[in-house]
Amino acid sequence: MAVVLPSASGRELLNPPSDGITNLCFSNHSDHLLVSSWDKRVRLYDVSSNVLRGEFLHDGAILDCCFHDDSSGFSAGRDHTVRRYAFSSGKEDILGWHKAPVRCVEYSYATGQAITGSWDKTLKCWDPRGAGGQEHTLTGTYPQPERVYSLSLVGHRLVVATAGRHVNVYDLRNMSQPEQRRESSLKYQTRCVSCYPNGTGFALSSVEGRVAMEFFDLSEAGQAKKYSFKCHRQSENGKDTVYPVNTIAFHPIYGTFATGGCDGYVNVWDGNNKKRLYQYSRYPTSIAALSFSRDGCLLAVASSYTYEEGDKLHEPDAIFIRNINEAEVKPKPKVYPAPPA
Repeated sequence: MAVVLPSASGRELLNPPSDGITNLCFSNHSDHLLVSSWDKRVRLYDVSSNVLRGEFLHDGAILDCCFHDDSSGFSAGRDHTVRRYAFSSGKEDILGWHKAPVRCVEYSYATGQAITGSWDKTLKCWDPRGAGGQEHTLTGTYPQPERVYSLSLVGHRLVVATAGRHVNVYDLRNMSQPEQRRESSLKYQTRCVSCYPNGTGFALSSVEGRVAMEFFDLSEAGQAKKYSFKCHRQSENGKDTVYPVNTIAFHPIYGTFATGGCDGYVNVWDGNNKKRLYQYSRYPTSIAALSFSRDGCLLAVASSYTYEEGDKLHEPDAIFIRNINEAEVKPKPKVYPAPPA
């Protein structure tokens, strides 16, 4: 077996996807990593031993994936289906369908539901315990104002980001209507939404190299805390090049977060103190997805061209695993000036 040595980018996983990586996520129970891609496969890796544990095939490109528990996971794809895989047996269930490609899938540990968002402008909730029957696992369908681009969960809260810069916030215990209907603070198309681990709000990223920090508290004081900032931009010869920010991943311990852009860079931010903590060396191509491990000691980075410049020659898809140094992700204490003598 070939030995893959760590580089400045991290340790590269063997047997990566052969076409665009759409998402990757660590398990909440182990260092297993689930990866979806345009090559119609969901892959399960054991990161600690750098081994591909399993592969599952769709009928079309897979646009998202997530864990159910450490023994099973979900995927969503261009073939309009929502699927569940049992890793040990290789068994597959189709939970059901949307009327258009399914862009997002998340699993709620709070309610035991799988939640999917589609380009058919609906959100669907599924009870995976009923898998195997004709859509009897479907527990609800909820119309959205536009195509769903990104979902994020924290506790009982679900944030749905759609085309047209719409953002709907739901309480999963009462899905009859959104708790809040909002508009993105950013001027251009949303790429990613990600909830703060402490449950107070969410971050949005867009195609114009910006991230917005939003808060659920609708009081004047709560909304006064929101802000946005520029990132993933390069200035050469007086000309600014702006890159889409594809992915946001929060550190599970410190609440700081990493962003990945089409510039090939991963930045780590301290949102509370409005500072960049770290920038890693440039990766071979666009950063398509990021995920911190459950203890925050590892960061999985998908280096995968996202076709923002059309069809062109590009570096092969790769997944890098970084060992995280506390100094890269821990907020630095504020330093206050000494009082006058």
